[in-house]
Formats: sequence, C-alpha cells, structure tokens
Amino acid sequence: MGAKSAIEWTESTWNPVTGCTKISPGCQNCYAQRMARRLQAMGQANYAAGFKLKVHRHVLELPLSWKTSQMIFVNSMSDLFHKDVPLEFILDVFDMMNRADWHQYQILTKRSERLLQLDPQLEWSDHIWMGTTVENADCTARVDDLRQTRAAVKFLSLEPLLGPLPGLDLTGIDWVIVGGESGPGARPVDERWVTDIRDQCLAVNVPFFFKQWGGTNKKKAGRLLQGRTWDQMPDVAAV
Repeated sequence: MGAKSAIEWTESTWNPVTGCTKISPGCQNCYAQRMARRLQAMGQANYAAGFKLKVHRHVLELPLSWKTSQMIFVNSMSDLFHKDVPLEFILDVFDMMNRADWHQYQILTKRSERLLQLDPQLEWSDHIWMGTTVENADCTARVDDLRQTRAAVKFLSLEPLLGPLPGLDLTGIDWVIVGGESGPGARPVDERWVTDIRDQCLAVNVPFFFKQWGGTNKKKAGRLLQGRTWDQMPDVAAV
C-alpha cells in the first residue's frame, strides 16, 4: 500500500484509504478507479472490493519504515476527507504523519467542505501539505475552503483541467499544479487555459508546475509548455 510513484510532483504514495465515489466532472474518467479494478483482477488483497471505499489500519505505520526522507502523496487511490472515512481514522493518519515527521506529505481532496469542517481538530505541521482539486470554474469555491484551513502549505491541483479558470484568487496559495486528462476517453485541454493560469501564477509569484498535456497517449503528448518544462515547487522555507 506504499510505492514509488510515477506522478511527476511526488516521490511515493501511501494509501491507508482506498476507493471513492464520484462527486464532480473531474471524476468522470477516474484513473484510480481503473487502477483499482486492475489491482483487484491481479488479486491484490487491499483491492478485493475493487473501488469500494475501505480503510486499511495495517498500513498506517508504513511511513515509519521509510527511513529516507521523501515526498509522499497520501491516498492517491482515494480521498481522505470522503464522508465515509471515520474522523477517528483521519486523526490517526495525521498522528502518523506527525510521528514520521522526516517526510513531507501531500494530501489532496475534492471534499473541501469536510476538510474545513474538521480543520480545528487536525494536528497540522509544516511538513503536511494540503491541496484541493479544481477542474473548472464551478469548483473554485474549494479554493476558498482550503484558504481558511490552518495548513502551512496550501496547493491547487488543476487536473484534469476541463475549462478556463480566469481570475483565480491565489491569495494564500503556495503552489499550483496543472494537467490535462489522460487515459481512455480523455477530454482535451486548451493551451490557452494553461498559459493563462501560468501567467496568473507568475504575476503573484506562486510556483507553477505543469504536469502533462494528457490525452490517450500522455507520454507522446509530453509536458513541454511553449518549449520548456515547468517544475516549480513551493519554497517551504519561505512559507
């Protein structure tokens, strides 16, 4: 339930929760659902129920066994703030992140309302980063929820980017990731949407990371934006 990751903006994944349910347009072609079905077919025990939400207490202490500091994406195969994840378990995940404090953790949610609701009960530390996904202009309220939390590092994942996001309020945001959708049925991304977000980030000095163009063959499409890669990361020392 932990592995080296091919995701460009992290190093490893840790999945104490697996499975999810779809709540917005960005979920339509969920990569995690496809992967869960594949792992189920391979007989992976933690995916015996496919993409049905499950918590896995037996992997809670996995970060303690990783002695070398690394960037860890928490629940790449789920959403920690799903309504069916018990508060007690969320608190246990935060406790583990605080115990294994030589790592940096990246949590990403579409359920920003529950994140904000639970924020006062969460033990935030500087090495725990919190992000929310915004795929189109209808989802920008998630940014306001995130902004009100006590997370030291707040980031946006604008992936899959499904429409333009003019006039993003990046106040209090420390990092922006943008990516097109990939895999079967991938919906196209417009270069103008990407460059507009990049320019908004540059204007207010927010680090910008362009992950991919996506499409049915994301490797072929690559990740060059106007001839260069954008791999900017938060300056943690300045946050």
